[in-house]
Amino acid sequence: MEFLFDSANLEAIEKYSAYFPITGVTSNPSILKAEGKIDLFSHMRKIRQIIGPEKTLHMQVIAEDCEGILKEARAILKNVDDLVYIKVPTTEEGLKAMRALKAEGVHVTATAIYSKIQGFMAIACGADFIAPYYNRMENLDIDSCDTIAAFRQMIDENDSETKILAASFKNIAQVTNALMAGAHTATLQPSLLHEAFGMAAIKKAVDDFHADWVKIQGEVSIAEL
Repeated sequence: MEFLFDSANLEAIEKYSAYFPITGVTSNPSILKAEGKIDLFSHMRKIRQIIGPEKTLHMQVIAEDCEGILKEARAILKNVDDLVYIKVPTTEEGLKAMRALKAEGVHVTATAIYSKIQGFMAIACGADFIAPYYNRMENLDIDSCDTIAAFRQMIDENDSETKILAASFKNIAQVTNALMAGAHTATLQPSLLHEAFGMAAIKKAVDDFHADWVKIQGEVSIAEL
């Protein structure tokens, strides 16, 4: 089980990676849009500096044809680093590009997955990760958990090394459901995790423990005893 940050915000990534045991960062054009006009390659290199080389960094191409996807992938690998996982939309052209990239030894994340056949094809292409869009699937009345479970079954039965990178979440319940359904990892906004740990019940429990300690020991920490 792994967690990634679905963000390109430098401050948020640096701040919350100190709290949460993330194993990487994912991005896409919509996430980058939130950062305004940036120097793409420089910005992504800064993210790499924050998370280090041992964590995965995922960048998405915007080209829609195989040739364009390959060209953009090579530009990313050249201008950021050769460890980047190239996110490729799971279309016919995308599948063609995935096969070519894997033949070159490039890390690939198959993204924009809504259906079982998309995931099965990406697995067959040797994608390192497949990214089903949990919330967007639910909005289309697609059973996200059933789809993820089918991917996991296919991966396990075929001894595939592909991992399910569940994405597109609006609440923590969706994240936990995806993991329970068989997703190996989930990528989500740092703010979503922050909000989950801001639950009033958690704070009350901590406050109650502190109050009980003070009643017996006063305002003295354990380290001061």
